[in-house]
Amino acid sequence: MATIRGCNLPEDLYYLIDKHVWARPLGEDLIRVGITSVAAKLSGGKLAALTVKAKNIGNEVVQGKSLATVESSKFVGPVPSPLTGIVLRVNEKLAADPNMAISDPYGEGWVAEMKPSNWDAEKASLAFGAEGVTAYQAKLEAENISCS
Repeated sequence: MATIRGCNLPEDLYYLIDKHVWARPLGEDLIRVGITSVAAKLSGGKLAALTVKAKNIGNEVVQGKSLATVESSKFVGPVPSPLTGIVLRVNEKLAADPNMAISDPYGEGWVAEMKPSNWDAEKASLAFGAEGVTAYQAKLEAENISCS
């Protein structure tokens, strides 16, 4: 895992950098998604709620459109989807402890699992690997964002 400006950014994830969300293929036709450590920092550090919209469960969400809502003392806003796909499952643990998305954003704090609609085409638009982390670093530096 790379640490850039105090932000943990694993190289094995696909990032929608401008939206601070990630995608991890779990196998054929299943992708887990969540928020990055950068999004966690920008939200203010302590979440009141992170909720997948009920209307999204079982339905298709378009890449970049709101998948969930995050609420903190400093911010209320959307959690965009890093890909287009059908929401199959949500992380029920976040209802009881939304701060898992901050303390373990790439593990227990994942947001949803989706069946991709056009993964082969969309993954090309996402940042991945060492090049993806370098691109994310450029955004953090340009916007003077730090997680420490």
